[in-house]
Amino acid sequence: MQVSSLSGPSGTGKSTSALVFAHRVGIEAIIDDGLLIVNGVKVAGVSAKFEKNTITAVRRAIFSDDAHCEEVKKALDTYKVQAILLIGTSDKMTKSIAKRLELDPISTYYYVEDVRSQKEIQKARFIRETQGKHVMPIPYRQVEQNFFKRFVQKGKEIFSPKREKIGETTIVRPDFQQEYIEIEKQVYVQLITYCCLQQEIVHKVEQVQFILGEQAKANITLQLKMPIDYSLRDRLHQLQEAVQTAFYQHFGYELDAIHLHIKSAVLKRK
Repeated sequence: MQVSSLSGPSGTGKSTSALVFAHRVGIEAIIDDGLLIVNGVKVAGVSAKFEKNTITAVRRAIFSDDAHCEEVKKALDTYKVQAILLIGTSDKMTKSIAKRLELDPISTYYYVEDVRSQKEIQKARFIRETQGKHVMPIPYRQVEQNFFKRFVQKGKEIFSPKREKIGETTIVRPDFQQEYIEIEKQVYVQLITYCCLQQEIVHKVEQVQFILGEQAKANITLQLKMPIDYSLRDRLHQLQEAVQTAFYQHFGYELDAIHLHIKSAVLKRK
């Protein structure tokens, strides 16, 4: 069996990218947080995200429980897995998983920086810290019953470049994720508005729409001051850069898009 490792700190988006990456490098099976996932579907194991605290979650993820370990080993034989990707927070962790499951030595080591951009990693960390959300690379239908009365929502469907469906993700907030800082959308809007008003060309900020989803976007509708005796394109680009700089300074990641809509220009009365 070909055994590969994907490691990186918690909250950097390994599980979010796992299905796409595994498909790209020709790996059909994934071990992630105690689950065996084959071709995008959970076939064995119990997720560490069901645990009550971080200690038991780590033990679950490295298959400390003998019954859990045997279940996954049996499924690996049943499904005749030829290539598998072990996901963990470090090489030490993935080596421990390989040893417990009696797999061949890890032949290839990948790191989260190999599969995600720095921008994506920063945003993933921000979402983990402010929303406490974790991603499971399995379909919603395989999680819903186990997460009765807990936070759980559908993630997204994952497709290959040829538009073949290769899996789904589900978003959960585990019981052990008790510490996070919640930021209301109004705070982002207020910061963007304030930043725009600091620019001397801006007369009024009429509307700001902020979206934090697959991409983080800001749509800003402005009134400019007359006269416009400068390169409008250059000054608006400077305004976008100012918003981006302020956003990164306060929240630690960059917006994917900043759309400016200039509604009108107003002559300032003396």
